Amino acid sequence: MDLLLFGSKNILSRDVMSKDFILVEQNLSIEKCVEIMLEKNANDIFVKDSKGKVIGVFTLTDISMIKTIGAYDKSQPIKKYMNKYVITAGIESTLEECRNIMLENSIGVLPILEDKKIAGVIRSQQIRDFFYMKIEEVSMKLRHIIDSIHEAICVVDADGIVNIWNKNAERLYKMSSENIVGKSILDFFPDAAIAKVLKNRKEIENEYHSPRKDTHIVISALPIYINGEFIGVVSTDRDITEVRQLSQKLESANTKLSFLEDEVKRFSGSFGNIIGRSPKLIKKIEIARHVAKSDASIIITGESGTGKEVFARAIHEHSEKNGLFVPVNCSAIPGELFESELFGYDPGAFTGANKKGKMGIFELANGGTVFLDEIGDMPMHMQAKLLRVLQEKEIMRVGGEKKINIDARIISATHKNLKRMVEEGKFREDLFYRLNVVEIDLPSLKDRKEDILLLVEHFLKELCKKNNRNVPEIEKNVLMLLQNYEWKGNIRELKNTVEHLIVLNREDVVDMDIVPRYIVENVKTNEKKDEYPLDLAAAVETVEKNAIVRALEMAMGNKAKAAKILNIPRSTLYYKMENHGL
Repeated sequence: MDLLLFGSKNILSRDVMSKDFILVEQNLSIEKCVEIMLEKNANDIFVKDSKGKVIGVFTLTDISMIKTIGAYDKSQPIKKYMNKYVITAGIESTLEECRNIMLENSIGVLPILEDKKIAGVIRSQQIRDFFYMKIEEVSMKLRHIIDSIHEAICVVDADGIVNIWNKNAERLYKMSSENIVGKSILDFFPDAAIAKVLKNRKEIENEYHSPRKDTHIVISALPIYINGEFIGVVSTDRDITEVRQLSQKLESANTKLSFLEDEVKRFSGSFGNIIGRSPKLIKKIEIARHVAKSDASIIITGESGTGKEVFARAIHEHSEKNGLFVPVNCSAIPGELFESELFGYDPGAFTGANKKGKMGIFELANGGTVFLDEIGDMPMHMQAKLLRVLQEKEIMRVGGEKKINIDARIISATHKNLKRMVEEGKFREDLFYRLNVVEIDLPSLKDRKEDILLLVEHFLKELCKKNNRNVPEIEKNVLMLLQNYEWKGNIRELKNTVEHLIVLNREDVVDMDIVPRYIVENVKTNEKKDEYPLDLAAAVETVEKNAIVRALEMAMGNKAKAAKILNIPRSTLYYKMENHGL
């Protein structure tokens, strides 16, 4: 199955390519190239020869790779560091052909040529957005198809939770979809045919059923398998001929959805669990995805509550390592127990020890990943022992004499400034450089405000399901308040606030009355700070700066789109951003 199923046969690269790219001369210095990339917020830059032919590509990720090996000279021409192996596609290539080229060569950007010169680029994000759009389109079509069919349709997952309950099912069983979807079918119909199929996973055909007096139906229930995995059951009530037609439609729709999910996973991978669309977050995801399959040690920095463990888990899952992901909170382990927790101990190693001994965290994570959260709280004596483990790839249990080989990747995280701790003598310099091969600094929530409403929606659904509540509507003024709050506790604080709103809410609408007062007061205080000055020139400058900030937020950081919103040339936007220090 391929993209042709979704009408992309006639979609050409010229129809979807972006014309927002940078093309420079091969003798331009790497310093100047990086300056241009940062100025234009670009992740890549293309290099041309004197005839305008593309001869190389260079990305921001390449800079960190070059610096790592110690060969970085910013005065050298870009041609010395560029990737000369440039894969391209023609302007008449189909989207499917471009996708296959990118997958086969593991690249995230594909130059599109016309008359041997670059006319545009296709990036993985564009293809990923195409897939997301098609998923929504197919889901909407599936909902309309199911509601327009004469039979009563019920679909449950492998745990018996109702996923689909169509209009005819509502009419036939006098049960609205709002009351049954998301709940166990066994709570309502414990003797239903669908319950039997859930238990024995055997198909039921043409079974007579009378749900109430003077109602006679024929019911069929089918187990659903995708790629050999049992995912649920579909039941259809009414004419058997139409039932078979419906089964074919459902099977086709499920196959399409399964294909789209697989395609999205290829581009998003495990990082699809990270919620957010802000450019700053997307850039960190791209870096993490790029280094995930290497064995390089990674340190994730950022304020508390920014999702460092979520990133670490995504990196582990994307690395395809066979071992476990084992998280360790270094701030929660007493200093005297650190060594036994990390390396384990043999029987009788110390008073109170388990008589059978205990496997340590590094053994448990062998072949996988050890996530050392709050690494800055690790005692100095343990830092030396951890450094030895990283150098020698072996451990010795407390009280033991046998060395155990260890193959575990280290991902560490901290909200502290480790460089400053090194200068103050509170953290070993050699361990810092061993852990900090690749640093991923996660943005705080105040720097990705466009993601706040996405997170609110996600936590609202998740916590309502957990608390067995209907998902309420949130008033617009409450949403604006949440978006303008500082969120010093970041995502963790936001989740706690959403749970607060759910627990205290007694109506179908969340209003200002139940919003924590400290949030309201904080936003009011910040609004007062933003009041315009009486000086007319200063007021105009403030208005201009705020307008630029709002436009950039609406355009999700895309300066070309922001310039269109502001109705000014892009060059003018760059000039004004520089004047305002943005």
